[in-house]
Amino acid sequence: MIYTENGEFLLLERRRPPGFWQSVTGSLEWGELADGAARREVIEETGITQGVLVNLQWTQVYEILPSFGKVYAPGITLNLEHAFSLRLLHQVPVTLSDSEHVRYRWVCATEALETASSSTNRAVIAELRL
Repeated sequence: MIYTENGEFLLLERRRPPGFWQSVTGSLEWGELADGAARREVIEETGITQGVLVNLQWTQVYEILPSFGKVYAPGITLNLEHAFSLRLLHQVPVTLSDSEHVRYRWVCATEALETASSSTNRAVIAELRL
């Protein structure tokens, strides 16, 4: 979850499914550790290179939505998510990955909680809000 010292959260709207808002997400590449994957995904999906990435030492298993199932191997229905935070001094320019997202928004914690489609994202936002 990327957020600012003023309590603004960055949400990204996925290309598929339309209207699905979430933070940066991604999968481990072969031999990659979660911390390295998190930094790589932040850069790939937003272009953001500054800030200190913190592993929140929080994981959650969630059911993969059918609309996301095509990217997983047949029969895979659950995923393990690791939570990270990236706190910035202020909003920074965002360069979206056109293949994954259609737009982004910086929003206050209340709006982030109302907008985030992912229950795991909402749980992290609730923990991080100022």
